[in-house]
Amino acid sequence: MSSKSGGKLVKALALTAGIALSVVPGRAVWADNLTDAFIGAYNTSGLLEQNRALLRAADEDVAIALSALRPIINWTVQVSQDYTRSTTDDVVVRNEPSSFFTGLTLSQLIYDGGFSVLGKQSAQEIVLSTRQNLIDIEQLVLFRAVNAYLEVVLQEETVQIQLNDVDVSSEELRASQDRFDVGEVTRTDVALSQAQLASAQAELAIARGNLSRAQAEYVNAVGKAPGATAGQPSLPNLSGSESEAIAFAQRNHPAILAAQHEVRAFDLAVQQQRANLGPNVSLNADAGIRESYDNDDNLEDASISLNFNQPIYAGGRLAANVRRSMATRDASRANLLNVQKDITQGVADAYARFQAATASLRASTEQVRASQVAFDGIREEATLGARTTLDVLNAQQDLLNAQLTEVGSRTERSRAAYDLLQAQGLLTAERLGLAVQIYDPTLYYNLVKRAPAQVSKQSKDLDRVLKALRRD
Repeated sequence: MSSKSGGKLVKALALTAGIALSVVPGRAVWADNLTDAFIGAYNTSGLLEQNRALLRAADEDVAIALSALRPIINWTVQVSQDYTRSTTDDVVVRNEPSSFFTGLTLSQLIYDGGFSVLGKQSAQEIVLSTRQNLIDIEQLVLFRAVNAYLEVVLQEETVQIQLNDVDVSSEELRASQDRFDVGEVTRTDVALSQAQLASAQAELAIARGNLSRAQAEYVNAVGKAPGATAGQPSLPNLSGSESEAIAFAQRNHPAILAAQHEVRAFDLAVQQQRANLGPNVSLNADAGIRESYDNDDNLEDASISLNFNQPIYAGGRLAANVRRSMATRDASRANLLNVQKDITQGVADAYARFQAATASLRASTEQVRASQVAFDGIREEATLGARTTLDVLNAQQDLLNAQLTEVGSRTERSRAAYDLLQAQGLLTAERLGLAVQIYDPTLYYNLVKRAPAQVSKQSKDLDRVLKALRRD
């Protein structure tokens, strides 16, 4: 890759780092909507950073595999001491010559039956598989942000409902006390109202505790404290039918694509181990200066050899390697089938949950409307003496339960909608159109795939990339 491409990667990584550093702990950061939560999670996730590093490691495996096809040149210094004993005409002669050699040695693979080429192709398939795994990790990170945001919104709405319930219970207690003072109700009615208020205050305390826990999870998932939320998010565009959703997931889900690349990688590994049973040819050469300690002679020494090797017997190791790679390939094929089944079931489950949550929300909204009408009517009838305090408190509790059910159903519908996106492989920063610097895995790969030497121009580009990544 050109130095221009390397500079592009440096700028992209630096921009990503800048976005991440803009979130300073302790500052008031306002995440008004779900999109803000997505952006925060994408820019601050340690899990994403971890798996991006693992992908870069897989990229380097391609370079390592490629290096097996290139010549290996070493500077060598060799000091040797030979001991020779010979007997001639009953005379024992001992010879102890020694020598010093310094120079260059070269080794170049000529032929190995495709072993090294297959190893490079297998490493490339592992890179493609790891890229898809990174996308799947990205989905997990963003879905955690969804859950964190929705839980904060749910608990905020719950706290508001409980606050309203405390206010209503306080009003009912005052009304009961006033009616008791004029003799319209008994002390029991006042006690019932007091118990209702105490219960409402206890539920409010629990709701506030749940909100604090939800905010802590939000900080963990998103990387910043939630501000004044914008309430329930709008629903994303979803597939029109379950079969359409499943068909899309089978074609595009990153877990399936990763498993498919893994199968191809292990197919190549089987071919690689079979190639290892055949012959290999290599070229070896050295050139340098050789000096003998026995005299003052200095020789300019050079040699070249062509080596042919054919395994005959290796204790069964080579055949075992073939069988082992075949077993690993078969396991990967079985894993692909399992992944495809799991994705199908996941989409079906998510679609069913969304449909159920939608129906539940419609029912609970109607329940809130009817409960509100009933409560208002019973409280009015109580002022006329046609209803008891217990009737009013029961109606108030029914309204409270209906309101809590409604906010829970609305939250569950939103969660099910984004769960369906994840099940289809659509919950990614790119598909959501987030205003973030999308991590491009091809940029780093293109810098290393040709295994640049340490003194090359591409190596200097890599040095700048690693500096942008804050790696020594």
